[in-house]
Amino acid sequence: MKPLAQQTILITGSTDGLGKQTALALAREGAAILLHGRNQRRLEKTQREIQDVTGNSHLKTYLADLADLSQVRRLAEQVQTSHPQLDMLINNAGIGSGRLLGARRELSRDGYELRFAVNYLAPFLLTHLLLPSLRINPPSRIIHVGSVGQLPLDFDNIMFERRYNGYDAYRRSKLALVMFTIDLAERLKGEHITVNCVHPASLMNTKMVRETIPFAQTTVEEGLRSVIYLATSPTLDNVTGQYFDQLQQAHAHPQAYDTIARSRLRQISEQLTGLSDKQASHAD
Repeated sequence: MKPLAQQTILITGSTDGLGKQTALALAREGAAILLHGRNQRRLEKTQREIQDVTGNSHLKTYLADLADLSQVRRLAEQVQTSHPQLDMLINNAGIGSGRLLGARRELSRDGYELRFAVNYLAPFLLTHLLLPSLRINPPSRIIHVGSVGQLPLDFDNIMFERRYNGYDAYRRSKLALVMFTIDLAERLKGEHITVNCVHPASLMNTKMVRETIPFAQTTVEEGLRSVIYLATSPTLDNVTGQYFDQLQQAHAHPQAYDTIARSRLRQISEQLTGLSDKQASHAD
């Protein structure tokens, strides 16, 4: 892998929690960090804080709400305009399950079930749109921040219009992310772009976890160690299409290894995101 000081890295959801700490850690190593968030004030505050702590001035901010696919497209266009070459994409942004009991089904700007839209469809689209930038000067890495909580997709109820449960919606979205990881890695074979998914730690003390339950089991620092390992370890230069439970390669839910299910998910995802045949074929 290239030295971090020579890399440009986009981290989604980098104004808080794990994303912010990941940005800080990689900025310390001299990487150019592209910070993403959905609140301009917090983005600017995060940029100032990281620059003050690290002395790294190679920081740029991007505003986008990933619950709106038009903003995902705009984010990709802005990144490619200002930084045509990208060395690493860390899809960290996500939304939790909401209240464990009584959570109401919510929709994205595009009318899709919110957790499926933010945790899966947004990174699916963003990653495809940024592949040209990741291809310019490989090796490159794509890292998806997933979860050990996984539930098989019901293709007849993909938007959870029946029997909605927020925790199950979250788990389905995270399994979809693992399925995308494996599928994309297979389609990028030979291109020196690795794609891996990591469960960083369970119930970290982040805002997302606190919105669901009033206590945490682990720290952000523990989760950070897992993400930094996937981002920087030279032992992973040729490891792709894998799911990691913290620092160890692990087995995801069996549906992730079902080629028919992955193909069906890909077709649905291309349709829902409006990804053109030409754009989708660029992953082949």
